[in-house]
Amino acid sequence: MAATTKDAEAARFFELWADELAGAALYRALAERASEQRRGVLLELAEAEERHAAHWAKLMAERGLTNPKRPPLPLRVRALSFMARRFGADTVLPMVLRLEAADATKYEGIAEAPASMAAQERAHGKTVSALVGGTTGTRIARAEGRHRMGAAGALRAGVFGFNDGLVSNLSIVVGVYGGTSNGRFVLLAGVAGLVAGAFSMATGEWISVRSQRELFEREIGMEADELAHFPEEEKEELALIFRAKGVEKEEAEALAQRLMSRPDTALDTLVREELGLDPSELVSPWTAAVSSFVAFALGAMVPVIPFIVGSGAAALWVAVALAALMLLGVGAAISVFTGRPALRNGIRMLVIGALAAGATYGVGRLVGVNVG
Repeated sequence: MAATTKDAEAARFFELWADELAGAALYRALAERASEQRRGVLLELAEAEERHAAHWAKLMAERGLTNPKRPPLPLRVRALSFMARRFGADTVLPMVLRLEAADATKYEGIAEAPASMAAQERAHGKTVSALVGGTTGTRIARAEGRHRMGAAGALRAGVFGFNDGLVSNLSIVVGVYGGTSNGRFVLLAGVAGLVAGAFSMATGEWISVRSQRELFEREIGMEADELAHFPEEEKEELALIFRAKGVEKEEAEALAQRLMSRPDTALDTLVREELGLDPSELVSPWTAAVSSFVAFALGAMVPVIPFIVGSGAAALWVAVALAALMLLGVGAAISVFTGRPALRNGIRMLVIGALAAGATYGVGRLVGVNVG
């Protein structure tokens, strides 16, 4: 039984050993076609993978598996190495980043893996991300971008929330009118769409932002824990990230050393550089929910107002006209963020709104006739 256990452990360590060797081979292939500045960083990553492989080789030897035959490289490593040699390292790095993200937690729960090794594996993804031109938290920050409550972020969220309410409720009002010209039914549907849509937006935004905030707080907590328990590894990580951004080796190491002498500053820098977050800008889920509710409700109110003060075809055409003017305005406002011509954006938004309203009107007519 003991021999069987040893064999099973040796086989498990063999897989981890082979995986680390494959990672080292990939980094060395990337280094062959990288710029001089990046080559040094990639070679250091390869050396780190080889040190990890040596750790697993030692554990294999302790369990009787000595001088194992090096396995062939996995197909994905051979393919990426070929692409790097053929098209350059920059072409492959984004794919390597995805692989590193998938492997970031591979040593969690493995008792034989030192905690520092698990921290270094997570750091590899952050370093590759810096080489690509972002941070490991960029994907999180991008997903969260619509919720940032700085002046520009709040304005952007407000514009899109208003647009969502306007287009969706215009479609409801026009669709219901297509099925019945009874102004009371149209008004009821419009008000119901406004209330339901605004609450749906608010609750969805609250859950989304709350989940993101909890994720950010967990990431920041993990960074603080790593900083407290593995200061040397974190210092090396910072230096590698600075080097990946183009700072010379000596300067990057000196900068990392200065930052590590002030733990609060070091944590703030790690959070910004690695996670792409500003700790002072964590969004309140209540602020996001209320602002989304108000923005959506204001947009949804536009096509409802004519049916509050009037009825029939006149109210419908006034609602359509008001919505058209607002859609042009929303398109022009969006041009502030996209940099595209305001008129072109406005016309595009108008066309999208018209198509949505036209489609629901047709469905309303069809359903109304059949019901009748």
